[in-house]
Amino acid sequence: MKKGKRYLEAAKLVEKGKLYDLSEACELIKKTASAKFDETIEAHLKLGVDGRHADQQVRGAVVLPHGTGKNVKVLVFAKGDKVDQALAAGADYAGGDELVPKIQNEGWLDFDVVIATPDMMATVGRLGRVLGPKGLMPNPKAGTVTMDIEKAIADVKAGKIEYRLDKANIIHVPVGKASFEAEKIADNYKALMDAIVKAKPSSAKGTYLKSVTISSTMGPGIRLNPNRFLEG
Repeated sequence: MKKGKRYLEAAKLVEKGKLYDLSEACELIKKTASAKFDETIEAHLKLGVDGRHADQQVRGAVVLPHGTGKNVKVLVFAKGDKVDQALAAGADYAGGDELVPKIQNEGWLDFDVVIATPDMMATVGRLGRVLGPKGLMPNPKAGTVTMDIEKAIADVKAGKIEYRLDKANIIHVPVGKASFEAEKIADNYKALMDAIVKAKPSSAKGTYLKSVTISSTMGPGIRLNPNRFLEG
């Protein structure tokens, strides 16, 4: 795929083959993010596990100290008083069975996170084919299947992100915006890496962090030294 002029200019700033320290990488990524919009800064982590095996899955959630810079829209599946509680706690949308046809038949997906009370999971399960591929299915490990919906909503709005392996055993997650100060991007990245390191499956053998990269939406990848995150 042909790269644009802006990308090629940004790529010249990144030294090929170099493994950057986190602070240096966060300063550099602000220089490579030269688009006219506020680019998202993403982390890409290649792990030495095999996600096809249940005991090597790496999945969970972490609250980034400075948030993602994005206004997150939350949908809550609940019943009775819990619907009112969800809306009062800041949910953008809340409801029950009546939302299923809207999502399933009308293709409504104007939300970023789905939270559900346990008694609504049978209903939400009917939407698995729609929500699953988009990474929107509520999950107890991520804290999005819970009776404490007020806390779940507060965490998401404060900058809680979910992480999970894709088919290539890579985790892709946002850690901020190009407009963030470099120190805030670094703080968010450290919080993510702490969570990933703690989530290492006991059955994982060999090198756990194979490669660690950050990039902006339109910019080149900047590789970091993965060993620094394992030194504690």
